[in-house]
Amino acid sequence: MASLDRSIVANVSLFHGMGADDLDTILRDARSIRYPKDSSVFDQGAEAQSFFVLLHGHLRVEKMTPQGQQIVVRYVSAGELFGVAQAMGLRQYPATAIAVVDSVALSWPSGSWPGLVAEFPALAAGALQTVGSRLQETQTRVIEMSSEQVEQRVAHALLRLAKQAGRKVEQGIQIDFPISRQDVAEMT
Repeated sequence: MASLDRSIVANVSLFHGMGADDLDTILRDARSIRYPKDSSVFDQGAEAQSFFVLLHGHLRVEKMTPQGQQIVVRYVSAGELFGVAQAMGLRQYPATAIAVVDSVALSWPSGSWPGLVAEFPALAAGALQTVGSRLQETQTRVIEMSSEQVEQRVAHALLRLAKQAGRKVEQGIQIDFPISRQDVAEMT
């Protein structure tokens, strides 16, 4: 298998400040995978065989509750690390990731994680920051659900979505993938 060109991660903040040789080493075990719209990257409960960085597109991360209710946990945008179950000590993915538009991700075998973070502590720091940020986000949502009216929760969900997946345009913030009322309901 031919190695990936390091220019594909030039705009990924997780890799900023790394030299060419380091990037070549990190990308050695990576492979680029296309995910058509509505396809699953991984499923909740499946063995966590890989971890990923989204290069292009958007993903919806959803979780099925024991009662059978589907909840949209978050949206993943280009440049984000995701599916790092190994970094959290999990053997299975805790949620499902689905491409909401045609997307491209880099994928590494989960078994590569310990060696990569040992050699490149910045990856461990980036993963810790990602997990910490998502924990803070989860705590905020729990407080919202227990203390706010539906209208406030919807407003916060839309603001979160704009922050996670929006981009500034002349008229304001644009979310450049379809989102339904059902998606918003599942976020709140």
